[in-house]
Parts: sequence; C-alpha cells; structure tokens
Amino acid sequence: MAHDSSSSDDMNEPSHRCIACRIVSGELRPTGGTVWRGDGFTAHALADPCPIPGWLVLTSDRHVRALYDLDRSELVALGPAAARIMRAQRAALDAEHVYAFAVGDALHHFHLHLVPRFADTPARLRGRGCFDARPDDVLPAWRIVAAAEAVRRALVVRDGPPRDEPPAGGGPDPAP
Repeated sequence: MAHDSSSSDDMNEPSHRCIACRIVSGELRPTGGTVWRGDGFTAHALADPCPIPGWLVLTSDRHVRALYDLDRSELVALGPAAARIMRAQRAALDAEHVYAFAVGDALHHFHLHLVPRFADTPARLRGRGCFDARPDDVLPAWRIVAAAEAVRRALVVRDGPPRDEPPAGGGPDPAP
C-alpha cells in the first residue's frame, strides 16, 4: 500500500506529483472522496486499496514534510480536527476505537491515518497491522463509499455542512 510520491518537496515544480497535494487540490478523488475540510486540513478516504471501512486520512492542505513542519495555527487545529473526525468515525460506524498513525516514510506530505477498529477486525489487521493487508482483504468500493458517507453525515450533524471545495491557492478554506 505504498504511495507514488515525488522526491521533491517543491510544490512550484511543474513535475510535482505529490498524491496528497493532488487530493487536497481536488485533482484526484479517492474512492469515498473528501469527508471534511477546514482549519488547514482535508479529511479524505484512503487513496490506496482499503481493508478497513471508514479508514480516513487527515492531510495538511499545505505541502509540508511532517508534523514538525506544521505552523502554529495548524498544530493548534490538528488535535481538535482529528478528535472530531475520530468521534464521528466511532459514532457513525460503531467502531470500538480509532487508531491515529503518522508515519511519513512513503509520502512526504503530512498526513494522519485515522483507522477504525471494530469488534470483528481480524487481529492481524489491528494496530499497525492494517498497513500489511493482503489483496484478499481489500474492500469493495461500495463499502468504502458507504463508510465515508456515514462519517460525512455524522460530521455534518456535529459541524454543519461540509466545506468540500478545494482551497484556493493551496491555503486553508475560508470560513463558512
């Protein structure tokens, strides 16, 4: 489940192919789409084949390498945004727990994997094992879409309508 990412962190290069930047800008739409946008972050479905329903990725709108590169306002917004989405995942999907992983080895753009764990999640897919899924673990598109929609609806109930237009100029979305 590795991403094809550019070796360059320069967003101004015409050859820049960062998958996270493409998702945040709206150029690429993973199955399940974007479920939430705000405060300098975009929450979207996993762009790779997905073994866990409701696996979301909270990605910085700004292209930065890792957590240590986020600015103060992004750092202040990250915790509440992640917690809000994780609560929605638990409520909408009846998840027992939601893992949060920031690895950053394959994709050099800050992103936080928010991976639900269910009562029936196989032991080998729990914790970091979710990254080691086999081809036969991959869910059909309809399950990924249904889970993303359920989380999106839960977030609308909590936060109002989603801000799902890509940010202009790569910056944070304007206030609703």
